[in-house]
Amino acid sequence: MLSMYPACFYREDDGYSVIFPDLNYLATQGDTLEDAMEMAVECLAAHLHSCKADGEAVPAPSSLTDIDPVAVSKEVSPDEPVGEAFVNIVSVDVEAYAKAHFEKSVRKTLTIPAWLNTAALEQGINFSQTLQEALLSKVQAK
Repeated sequence: MLSMYPACFYREDDGYSVIFPDLNYLATQGDTLEDAMEMAVECLAAHLHSCKADGEAVPAPSSLTDIDPVAVSKEVSPDEPVGEAFVNIVSVDVEAYAKAHFEKSVRKTLTIPAWLNTAALEQGINFSQTLQEALLSKVQAK
């Protein structure tokens, strides 16, 4: 399912800043407009994916015409001058993006003693699952 939210894009000396006013002023940036758009898609996907995983409600997107990029800029940085700014819809299929970027498995090669390999195979132990469980317990313990 496609999720679409308006985002304010601001031209700056070193690229573009992007702010999603509907999502508590969630922000990102990019060196070029293309980079900023890619970062906006990633930022939106990550935020919505995280909200879903945590069971948090997500506000409905505003209409594109209801967003004033100058007003948003003044809310975020009241003393900063506002240069070139525009509003654009950023869209992403969160589920597809998450599968491709957040939940993608990577292959790892490891070495274990031969006796341990034999014993694990005899017991029908799933090596990938066991390694994932062990790594998760290590990561969560820190």
